[in-house]
Amino acid sequence: MLERIYLALDFPTGEQAENLLEKMPQGLGVKIGLELFMKEGLSFVKKIRDSGYNVFLDLKFHDIPRTVAAAVAQVADSCQMLNVHASGGFEMLQAAKEASLSVAKPPKLIGVTVLTSISATDWLSVGGSGTIEEGAKNRALLCQKAGLDGVVTSTKEVVTIKKYCGSSFLTVVPGVRPQGDSVGDQKRVATPKEALDAGSDFLVIGRPITKAKDPVKALNDIVREMAGRD
Repeated sequence: MLERIYLALDFPTGEQAENLLEKMPQGLGVKIGLELFMKEGLSFVKKIRDSGYNVFLDLKFHDIPRTVAAAVAQVADSCQMLNVHASGGFEMLQAAKEASLSVAKPPKLIGVTVLTSISATDWLSVGGSGTIEEGAKNRALLCQKAGLDGVVTSTKEVVTIKKYCGSSFLTVVPGVRPQGDSVGDQKRVATPKEALDAGSDFLVIGRPITKAKDPVKALNDIVREMAGRD
């Protein structure tokens, strides 16, 4: 179960992130997002990768096709997984995929469908039509058509996406909270076991571990919950 978790290193400095990783077991994936990337840069990402971690670089590129392709080309050799916003459209997604293949070991490229902080009301306010589930499904199909390997989506859309895109199309799920944990600023959340039961391939988990008094115990508790042994 451990290899299906990406620990979100949402820290303001690399030192804090590395202090936590020193306590964590091998085999755990890590997610590096905008906050840490803006502070420490690409060299830090490569340092973590070279330390033996499976790195998901969560920068959510979203711009015109040429700009996104150029950005992807700059970081593609630093990580095992990388994302872009699916709302950027087919040409942008296709350009990103082509750019990701320019390195010797291309990362998995996944598209962000709808942020897990978005509620049904938010979805309509930004011009979304139908339900969030329908929007996420349509964006997942667009990503698949463009050649991407999968999507970032909430657990609530995983069953539908797997139905239309197939079981091999990856679903990476943030907004995962252990039973009884605070949801924070997330709107569409699930427990680890719920996420796996829905068919999620990977779970992104941050604060329930990073903010815990005992991060190692928190991680172990989550792994047990994933296995259904509460």
